[in-house]
Amino acid sequence: MIKRTHIAGAVILVSVLGVSAFTWQVGERPPANHTDDAAHQDGEHHDAKAAGGHGEAEAHADGEHHPAEAGAEEGEVLRLSAEQIAAAGIQLVTAGPRALDETFSLPGEIGFDEDRTAHVVPRTPGVVESVAVELGQRVAKGDLLAVIASQQVSELRSELAAAQRRVALATTTFERERELWREKISAEQDYLQARQDLEEARIALANARQKTDALSGVSVSAGGNRYELRAPFDGVVVEKHLVPGEVVSEATAAFTLSDLSRVWATFSVAPQDLARVRVGKPARVEAPDLDMRVDGHVAYVGNLLGEQTRSAVARVTLANPDGAWRPGLFVNVRVSSRSRQVPVAVPELAVQTVEGKPAVFVRGAEGFEARAVDLGARSDGQVEVLAGLAAGDRVAGEGSFVLKSELGKSSASHAH
Repeated sequence: MIKRTHIAGAVILVSVLGVSAFTWQVGERPPANHTDDAAHQDGEHHDAKAAGGHGEAEAHADGEHHPAEAGAEEGEVLRLSAEQIAAAGIQLVTAGPRALDETFSLPGEIGFDEDRTAHVVPRTPGVVESVAVELGQRVAKGDLLAVIASQQVSELRSELAAAQRRVALATTTFERERELWREKISAEQDYLQARQDLEEARIALANARQKTDALSGVSVSAGGNRYELRAPFDGVVVEKHLVPGEVVSEATAAFTLSDLSRVWATFSVAPQDLARVRVGKPARVEAPDLDMRVDGHVAYVGNLLGEQTRSAVARVTLANPDGAWRPGLFVNVRVSSRSRQVPVAVPELAVQTVEGKPAVFVRGAEGFEARAVDLGARSDGQVEVLAGLAAGDRVAGEGSFVLKSELGKSSASHAH
């Protein structure tokens, strides 16, 4: 009996303890909002809307910028304030109709302006005594290039000196015979002979001077048997073939000087394009490797076709004050053929490559949207838009590359 009493008491005690434990668990259950916090701690992603206000606050406490996700869902839109646009140097332009010149491009090469290029050669055979300039050196008109010793120069100067003395002697004889003839002391025949001798001496002197003057121009007398080669105009020494001690002749190419302040862009024109390339036509010379371009006009179109190329040679004359256009540089010559009106055009700098396709950034109410476009003719920094843009649309011009960079960053963040 006592044993049964103990068993019944134990059962009652266990039942009481179980009910108490269940009551404690129910009373101590955390609120629903804090349960969401625990759920976030386990690394799983829960809908922020299902959680309460505290759940959203805890979700933003990790320092991440969640509003960017909402922008990504709306498409390729970049939101920038007016201050951000100004700071980035972004300028807005309006797409609209424009007159564009239809152009076609031909390969060409920068060369010397042959009207301002001189091949300086010795005027007489001789031996080089000194060279005063180096290859690539800039010289002014009259600057000394080289000194050459020549036996022929010595002979010419001796001939000139003898002719001068003969003229002086013939002049004295003539004046004496003239006085004697006037005083009836000598015959008229002697007077006439003296006058003839004087005229012959003067002719010989003139010939000697002409021979000596042949050394003038690029060559200037240096005295004795030496003469100097001097620069005929301002330019650059682009070729030098003289060294001291070298024997030279009239056929020796001593120096080549060129005035590089003006150069030629020479290109070949096929027969089918000759009708479109005329003297005076606008042309743009571009060097893609150096990111240089300059506008000019076609200055010359050859009348004959080359035997090898069967094409005509044409050129554009370019001003080159800073020497950036160097002879030998390969270029593209874009020649304008005719002008036409296009309904929609934008500056070329407004076009960027997005996902391998040309695109512009259109300004809308929400921000800038990257919009793919089809392009047409280009002229004078403008490009025709065939599709993807309407007249009146505002697009980012200068500084559009900043938007392309921001778009790339946004796409990278969404990928993660």
